[in-house]
Amino acid sequence: MKVGIVSPFSWSYLGGVGEHAEGQAEALAALGVESKVLSGDDPPGGISRLFHPDAPRTDARPSRVVAVGTTVTVPANGSRAHVVLSPLAVLRLRKVLDRERFDLLHVHEPLTPALCVAALAFARCPIVATWHATGESNWTPAALPLWGFLMDRIDYRIAVSPLARAAAARYLPGDYEIIPNGITLPEHADPAGRRNTVVFVGRNDPRKGLEVLLRAWPDVRQRTGARLRVIGADPQSVRLLMARRRLSDDGVDLLGVVVGEPLTAELSAAKALAAPSLGRESFGMTLVRAFGCATPVVCSDIPGYAQVMSPEVGIMVPPGEPEALGKALIALLEDDARRSRLGAAARACALERYAWSRLARRLIAVYEELTSAPGMRGSVGIGPAGTPAGRQQALFGKTIGSEQPH
Repeated sequence: MKVGIVSPFSWSYLGGVGEHAEGQAEALAALGVESKVLSGDDPPGGISRLFHPDAPRTDARPSRVVAVGTTVTVPANGSRAHVVLSPLAVLRLRKVLDRERFDLLHVHEPLTPALCVAALAFARCPIVATWHATGESNWTPAALPLWGFLMDRIDYRIAVSPLARAAAARYLPGDYEIIPNGITLPEHADPAGRRNTVVFVGRNDPRKGLEVLLRAWPDVRQRTGARLRVIGADPQSVRLLMARRRLSDDGVDLLGVVVGEPLTAELSAAKALAAPSLGRESFGMTLVRAFGCATPVVCSDIPGYAQVMSPEVGIMVPPGEPEALGKALIALLEDDARRSRLGAAARACALERYAWSRLARRLIAVYEELTSAPGMRGSVGIGPAGTPAGRQQALFGKTIGSEQPH
């Protein structure tokens, strides 16, 4: 089987959907399924880099990621997204599809132009789609009258969380299976023997709450002597934020973009992850990655995080309150036995629910059913039961409330 994974965003800039697609391809390959990620890319030296405010990745693009166009920055869900919108990219995508002849396409955020919409129009194979976002979309109401009819070409619908499912079903009622974001787990993770550090992973977006953490940090630093490791945010923008708000940089290390094994090493060495997001998160991708490294989490009590958090794996605090965040971090850092206990439980949770090795097997089962079923042609919108919801129900017996079995 050969699977094409379509991500409408730039590989060059960190984002949950792109990270999910890359991890998905890696997990499928480990189970013997050939796959390629078709996405945007903004390589070093390119003109498009000049128009992106975020810090880019510095690692090399893997061979399984096929770049089909550069991206532009657009507002999305209270944040920024780096989206492929070039008409030339649509032509390149068609050439890639003709050349690769995938047995199945898996499209992420299928309403997003231009790659996902083009993939739905050009594909001549079954199509699986995954919805990630939550909240009100800026472009969905405008997109549906223009290319919403292409959603009928999707043979199987997946959402990464109940919140993402609810957001999608608001505009596209039907059956969605919950398959959460996955992570590649380090082989071993020990919550003991950690450096006295706390890690933040995310961009310097107001939504991510970095300013809240920086306001809380002086008290945490004074009480515990810990250092804050800021990952993913452009160092220059963080320095500007601290200068503008007159925030102390004592004990704050700005590491820029860190991915792959170096990021795993940072999380595995830290005593805690701080995730002070203010809202509009559909899934706690960074939280789950910390779980896999046996690192407990202190995060905001927001719906997207509440779906993956519990008192056994970390501490939740009201969003936007530096004092509450600081007190929770201090309490965790000063109680090593509790921190180790939470870290061990977080690791067990990740192994049970979020390991890509497990989730990829579920995806392969879906793919095999679709590619073996007679008459399944995602590109022409026909199937055993006539509609996407009917096809999904007929093949798998999933309903709108279906979730992946644990």
